[in-house]
Amino acid sequence: MRKQLITALIGAAFTSASFAITVEEVIQGYIDNTGGVEAWAALQGMKLQGEMQQGNMKFPFTVIQLKDGRQATEFEVQGKKLKQQVYDGNVVWSTNFQTMKAEQASSEDLQNFKNNLNDFPFALFDYKKKGYKVELMGEEKFAGTDTYKVKVQQEPLTIDGKQVDDIVYYYFDKDALVPVGLEGEMKKGPGKGMTMVTQFSDYQEVEGLVIAYTTKMGVKDSPGMVMTFKAVELNPSVSADVFAQPKAE
Repeated sequence: MRKQLITALIGAAFTSASFAITVEEVIQGYIDNTGGVEAWAALQGMKLQGEMQQGNMKFPFTVIQLKDGRQATEFEVQGKKLKQQVYDGNVVWSTNFQTMKAEQASSEDLQNFKNNLNDFPFALFDYKKKGYKVELMGEEKFAGTDTYKVKVQQEPLTIDGKQVDDIVYYYFDKDALVPVGLEGEMKKGPGKGMTMVTQFSDYQEVEGLVIAYTTKMGVKDSPGMVMTFKAVELNPSVSADVFAQPKAE
């Protein structure tokens, strides 16, 4: 009996230690340590300019994200400008790499895209209001860093006419409480079923907000590609022409 009691006490102590911090505290710490609720809520948009590297190839890019959901990503490759995942408030379109013409996303891809329009400035901001479910999975090493692993279940996606759960895992640096990693399963395309891994680093302050200047993305255990910001502009003035789909010739 005594042995069972000791075992139970040890188990209770271990459980208590495991929950020394709550998932709510991790996320709140993230928001507080990167600028605070009021500063993030006041943000109306961002313009991010930098360089992307994949293998030996390097090319400049510009990303624009506005609070009303409009966004655009532009790459310059061999002197040609290509736009991807452009949302003008009604449709999503991208430049076809082969034809160099603008093509609209399918109705299913458009709906999935619209699901995440409330994720500005980032998915975990106001996560309770969005109805996202979060869970602290424990402590884990990520790319050599001690982290808290947080499971986030977002709005379901529609894939081939069927709804599927959209679950991602965040890895928060235990000391700084900022994300250093993100993992999620690819739901469609050639990489369907594979794990996409994103790494965040080089956090810098921009007008009171702290932003990761380097992002590495790729399928798990692959070299991936690296995006490095060289200039970050908050609340930029952006013409509607930036998001307009070119007329068919």
